[in-house]
Amino acid sequence: MIAMQKLWPAIQEGLQKGLRGTLWMLKILVPCSLLTFLIDASGLLGHLDFMLAPAMGFLSLPAEAALPLTVGLLAGIYGAVAALAVLGFSMTETILIAVFLLISHNIIQESLVQARSGLNFLKATIVRLVTSVATVLCLARLLPSGESTASVIAAAPKGVASFSVQLQGWLWDTGVLCLKIFIILTAMMIVMELMRAARVIPFLARILRPLLWLMGVSQRVGILWLTAAVFGLTYGAAVIVEEARAETFEKEEIERLQLSIGINHALIEDGAVFMALGIPAIWLWGPRLVAALVVVHLYRLGVCWQLRRRGGTLGETVPKPVGRSG
Repeated sequence: MIAMQKLWPAIQEGLQKGLRGTLWMLKILVPCSLLTFLIDASGLLGHLDFMLAPAMGFLSLPAEAALPLTVGLLAGIYGAVAALAVLGFSMTETILIAVFLLISHNIIQESLVQARSGLNFLKATIVRLVTSVATVLCLARLLPSGESTASVIAAAPKGVASFSVQLQGWLWDTGVLCLKIFIILTAMMIVMELMRAARVIPFLARILRPLLWLMGVSQRVGILWLTAAVFGLTYGAAVIVEEARAETFEKEEIERLQLSIGINHALIEDGAVFMALGIPAIWLWGPRLVAALVVVHLYRLGVCWQLRRRGGTLGETVPKPVGRSG
């Protein structure tokens, strides 16, 4: 339990972080949303259909999906959410885009973080991208198909009156989205601060041992896995890097951890942001957990196969531990 003298400071800190996080997010969200609205209103995406349609069609998405996907891959999920709020996708298409980006958002920066703590940059990037594509292809066959409104909007005439109406709609929708994000993000920040004040992360790591086993992650790296799962790769980078260097972990152990958290991190904050679009929670957490589980166990099978080819044992052939040098 949290002592009363720690309870209110934790709530205050959560409120402040929620406000700061929302203001910081709005600096990205609003300009990206406005730019997306102007691009959509101009009909530019319609002229690029011949280039975008084949790649997006492979993912069971319309050509317009290239914009939020590109923004999310390079700049993070906030700009992508802004674009999704403007472009009229069906719920199925919104879920597919969200799942792709929950796995592969901000991929350059986060792959660099992973490279600093034990996983090759190219491996981190390729695994996340391939996993995103494979997961979306599987989900596209499970989810009901539905006509998006993006094509309807693109086909509508873009006269002065229609632009004025669209602009008013954009202002209203953006305001509502910002309010939703503030409420959800602040609530999540308060929860995380309360968890930090109560020091429940180590406790959760102990009781989540069965989940770690199921995910194919060593219990010795349980704290690192939970840190990334709750706080994300970027926010938890300092903890992950320092712990990975300070402790004596096997390289194979660290790689399993990194493959898992690369796919499945920032469960609270990233999922909460997409919830503002009305996506059911099961699609924000379920596919990533399953994808991370499959990738890690495929990796373990690959390691075992290599060991059999070499005729060795796991203890004999696992690479040297990752730890501090000097």
